[in-house]
Amino acid sequence: MSLEQVDWTKIPTPQDDGACDHLTGLRIPSNTLKATDNSSVDISRISGRSVVYIYPMTGRPDTPLPDGWDSMPGARGCTPQSCAFRDHLDELTDLGVNHLYGLSTQSTEYQLEAASRLHLPYLLLSDQDHTLTNALSLPTMQVDGMRLLKRLTLIIDNGVISHVFYPVFPPDKNVTDVIQWLQQHQH
Repeated sequence: MSLEQVDWTKIPTPQDDGACDHLTGLRIPSNTLKATDNSSVDISRISGRSVVYIYPMTGRPDTPLPDGWDSMPGARGCTPQSCAFRDHLDELTDLGVNHLYGLSTQSTEYQLEAASRLHLPYLLLSDQDHTLTNALSLPTMQVDGMRLLKRLTLIIDNGVISHVFYPVFPPDKNVTDVIQWLQQHQH
């Protein structure tokens, strides 16, 4: 399966607005999120190293993206990012990642379509009620009446955030940045 081809030079680059400066070193609060396999996941209780990439929303082939989506810095690229993590899962595992998750504020039902269509071998988590978003003060944006998360990636060790990638751009290269960091920070 090929990645969606995007000319990233035509997409505005998100700027670091400091919205994630407070996250490194924080313990994830206990919070149960619904996963695409119908299980419930509490990231705070997961032992070992986890990577959680957070994205605004996945598009669907049968539904147009919000007006102006490509002109919003950091909005475009959820499918390429998800596919890149999918394609590098073995390498992430070899570098000590015990768990990989994607996370958005979309409903689990909505996420199931993307997980199936993209053949994702890991779970997508839904923070539809914004409980984790609010607890961690994650950066968000308003789009067509929806409160969506800005794109970032967390490295979490035994429930504590060890590193934050923010802003993430281009999204399909995020996994490469994560791999490079993991190579330098093996435990």
